[in-house]
Amino acid sequence: MKTVKDYVRTIPDFPEPGIMFRDVTSVLQDADGLQLAVDELCKKLDGLEFDVIVGAEARGFIFGMPLSYLLHKPFVPVRKKGKLPLDVVSKEYDLEYGTATIEIHRDAIKPGQRVVLVDDLIATGGTMKAAAELVEQLGGRVVKMLFLLELAGLEGRKQLAGYDVDTVVTYEGK
Repeated sequence: MKTVKDYVRTIPDFPEPGIMFRDVTSVLQDADGLQLAVDELCKKLDGLEFDVIVGAEARGFIFGMPLSYLLHKPFVPVRKKGKLPLDVVSKEYDLEYGTATIEIHRDAIKPGQRVVLVDDLIATGGTMKAAAELVEQLGGRVVKMLFLLELAGLEGRKQLAGYDVDTVVTYEGK
């Protein structure tokens, strides 16, 4: 029986020598792989009490939406700056080379809502930390951060200390 890891394509030396790029698109391009990935993510939420799923642009949308559908929960997108049409709250965060800003609609999370954050991959944890801070700024409570893949060598869990972080597949390197 195949595992999610069997569907992930590894590309050596991309984007630079020494990096093993874990390509999630190979999971998406295989119907069995995609179904398995969504099923495995869904299992990680079994028994968890929560109100809404928040997905980070863009691959958090890909995995968050089917979870929202299957579990009959609302889905809220966290977008890159300038992509949402209504009143937003924003958070700037550090990248390896520079900064980025993400936003969420001000009315997307109600005070007291229990939130699951979803993304395809945890690397340094910066995007998800910023997303959690947006949710908390709106009065929500992050009850889980869920990822399909983890690059443990980048130590993203350190940045997300204090949160319940869960992944389907963990790679020890970068």
